[in-house]
Amino acid sequence: MKKRILGKSGLEVSALGLGCMGLSHGYGPATEKEAAIQLIRAAFDHGVTFFDTAEAYAQGANEALLGEAIEPFRDQVVIATKFGFQDGDPSKGQDSRPERIREVADAALKRLRTDRIDLFYQHRVDANVPMEDVAGTVRELIAAGKVKHFGMSEAGVQSIRRAHAVQPVAALQSEYSLWWREPEKEILPLLEELGIGFVPFSPLGKGFLTGAIDASTSFDKTDFRNIVPRFWEENRKANQGLVDVIGQIAAGKKAASAQIALAWLLAQKPWIVPIPGTTKLHRLEENVGAAAVELTGEDLGQIETALSQITVQGDRYPAHLQARVGR
Repeated sequence: MKKRILGKSGLEVSALGLGCMGLSHGYGPATEKEAAIQLIRAAFDHGVTFFDTAEAYAQGANEALLGEAIEPFRDQVVIATKFGFQDGDPSKGQDSRPERIREVADAALKRLRTDRIDLFYQHRVDANVPMEDVAGTVRELIAAGKVKHFGMSEAGVQSIRRAHAVQPVAALQSEYSLWWREPEKEILPLLEELGIGFVPFSPLGKGFLTGAIDASTSFDKTDFRNIVPRFWEENRKANQGLVDVIGQIAAGKKAASAQIALAWLLAQKPWIVPIPGTTKLHRLEENVGAAAVELTGEDLGQIETALSQITVQGDRYPAHLQARVGR
């Protein structure tokens, strides 16, 4: 797989990474451990060198899973993990106090079976801790050799500027896809200005853009999508037109819908690295194949024209989670 460099950081990763959250958290029951390890190792065999996890994904269990899976080839991959929630539990709210950041780093190093975190993100901006203190703490961890690069997730323009002035931000991770294009307004221009890479999560719209979900789909009771307005039945029905358009373009390219959605992201900027997640080997192979799909200027124009005629229905988060982003 081709490689990309995240902004001006010098951090080189595969053009597509693997988001590991769904193996342990968020989308129904956790994947059986051995199957999850095999999936992560299969991703590496297919050229993926960028793996994303967080303390908040099953309170460290996802980090431990990833650490075990990549231990045989640790030095050939880039590990990203995150700090920023009380006790690693998103339901308890943010906690980016310096002492907590240091605790999370040490615990993550043990769970990941490594001596350094390649990319350490603040999971959400903490309104109670000055951004300068957060960035300064990560700068100290970098000086100590425990962390290589600093990242932020779902942060707003002013927080990114304040952090970057203290410790250069290598990458911002936020949602971005064909059905969530908000970052194009302010975030992408800022990242280009500052030389920060962009790591879109949910690049397949939490599965919706693959075409595998429709108005009649039912989710496991523990699946996060049950509380997402965009996944309410009437909104899935209303948003089907977007999936149909992607499917038509995919058919013309002899590709899968997921591949078109990922190739579109890759075509936006050379410093964008999507991290689709999956629990299924055939979906992993499909996603990885997107890196070889070339969209022409004509293709991109066709997509843009089609999307301009579609208004996506439903908020991407319920109100209590929306309040945590863009700060």
